[in-house]
Amino acid sequence: MCSRYCAYVRGLGAYLLDTWHASTRPKDLPSFDARLRWLGLAVKRHVASSEDEAKVEFIARSKVDGRAHRLHETSRFVREGNRWYYVDGEIH
Repeated sequence: MCSRYCAYVRGLGAYLLDTWHASTRPKDLPSFDARLRWLGLAVKRHVASSEDEAKVEFIARSKVDGRAHRLHETSRFVREGNRWYYVDGEIH
């Protein structure tokens, strides 16, 4: 989760796609908004339903043109081999 947040902050679209599960991965990502400034990530909860499946609830804060925004999501991850992949998320 933290590495994907850092990838969003740094505009590393290739990393985001590489860590997205093949079953839900988009072909391309929208271009990053240069006005967007990420302010922080707070992981609220982590629940492992098995050794290879987990959910992470987080809040990511950002600003665009001086206006504050919050993304509150519970993301679902699966492990394949020795790597974790983002599957999907529920926005709160």
